Amino acid sequence: MSLPASATGVVVRTVPLGGGSLSRAIQAGAAPAAWQLAWPRDRAAWTARADAVRATHDGAWLDTLAEAFGDADTAALARRRAAAADGVVVTTGQQPGLFGGPAYTITKALSALALADALEAALGIPVAPVFWAATDDADWREASVTHVVGEHGLVTLSQDGPPTDGIAMRDVPLGDVRRQLELLQASCGSIAAPEVLEQLAAAYAGECTVGAAYVQWLRVVLEPLGISVLDAAHPSTRRALDGGLRSALQAATRIDTALRSRTAAITADGFTPQVELVDGLSLVFATMNGVRTRVPIAEALSTAASQPVGTLGANVLLRPVLERQLLPTVAYVAGPGELAYFAQATAVADAMDVPLPLGVPRWAADWIEPQIARHLDRLGVTDAELQDPHALETRVARGAMDRDVLDSIERLRVTLDAQVGALGHAVAQADALVPPTVMDGVARDFGHRIDRLERRLVAAVKRREEALARDVAVVRAARRPLGSAPERVLSLVPVLARHGLAVLTQFLDEAAHHARALVHGTAHDTSLTSAERASPERVTPA
Repeated sequence: MSLPASATGVVVRTVPLGGGSLSRAIQAGAAPAAWQLAWPRDRAAWTARADAVRATHDGAWLDTLAEAFGDADTAALARRRAAAADGVVVTTGQQPGLFGGPAYTITKALSALALADALEAALGIPVAPVFWAATDDADWREASVTHVVGEHGLVTLSQDGPPTDGIAMRDVPLGDVRRQLELLQASCGSIAAPEVLEQLAAAYAGECTVGAAYVQWLRVVLEPLGISVLDAAHPSTRRALDGGLRSALQAATRIDTALRSRTAAITADGFTPQVELVDGLSLVFATMNGVRTRVPIAEALSTAASQPVGTLGANVLLRPVLERQLLPTVAYVAGPGELAYFAQATAVADAMDVPLPLGVPRWAADWIEPQIARHLDRLGVTDAELQDPHALETRVARGAMDRDVLDSIERLRVTLDAQVGALGHAVAQADALVPPTVMDGVARDFGHRIDRLERRLVAAVKRREEALARDVAVVRAARRPLGSAPERVLSLVPVLARHGLAVLTQFLDEAAHHARALVHGTAHDTSLTSAERASPERVTPA
């Protein structure tokens, strides 16, 4: 596999975002207009969108959420202040995952940064990228796991302890993750940037919570790039969202009616709604005694009147609506599943009579490190083989089962037995020049040597099979982990440790092509990397 070289040796390229049929229809602009806010397709349309957003906000949001953003004096703070003065923000977000979760946590953030940069250049106003760290999420199974590529294939890292479903990750104690950190470090191999692992260990240490560790690590990685990280479960965020959540409770019946109508329309058009509605439940969570539960519609009004400030939260369909109210969000950079949410979330906004949120597709990343490129070359692996769960292993196994060598040894043994026997007979006929025991010893010596050779060859074949099996497992883990795209499964931490945080510049350069295509309404060629666009030549990375 011939790939373009880069300064780090890592190849970064754009791939299709994918998703279900509903998401793909939205990405293609083929969904009904009522389901989604139309994407601006040129500078004039984006200017109109930004002006409309600025008209609904002043700079107070920055003071209101200052503590939820943290107080570090970074490039991210400078961009927030500029946007609060006379600009807008581009947002994205993700719920916690162990050690930052899958790579798309970072690539989504870079996608938001690239879009903010492209809009700032095109519109001439400040645009700040904001990552919404959904620490109010209570999905322990997702928050407690990540995956890396080890020397024998895919390695799953998971936190110890009982599940804590129903408790926001900002309130779940992290516990001792030193063993998981050791396994992560072991997967990194040759480490060029030890500070990456040191900073990760510092974030995931002490008496912090799962959500707090996630936020701290993201700030280490993202804030120097100019990306702000908002802690969604911070008390100041909860307070700022409280009014919108109570409004959602007061409109719960109207929202439910609108959602059921939209969901029926989606189904009637042959699509599967992304979010299945639950009879009798509102879109608002209430936290009581530390546990989050959905508020029944029948209790929505009483809950809105009585629930203490800071104890309410939003589900996935309500969250983008409230975020648009809280921040001057010109666009939310969404993954494939999130884009499908928006087909239902716009119905929620309409029912609440608030501005519609705009979701645009995020950049989807792929990367290949030098050691994986070498494995791909040596094995001659094709993308089709990696798509099939058994094709590659079958081909490699068949190649290792070479019987010609063992058959030749057996023929050598038979031939030597015959020739030594003939020699012994000739010696006996020639007046017994040596005793018969001498010829017996020669036969045994030859037999021992052949047996030894056979054992060594068999051992070599076994080693070769084991090495090939290991290489195949590593390639599959790196290129199709759990049968999925790498960015949806693998942690990006080992890549950062092997190549340094500077490798993120390569990712950002590639994301910039996608962002400019969104801003200027041009088609983005997902088949080429940045290096390939600059030069048609193909070279293999060192």
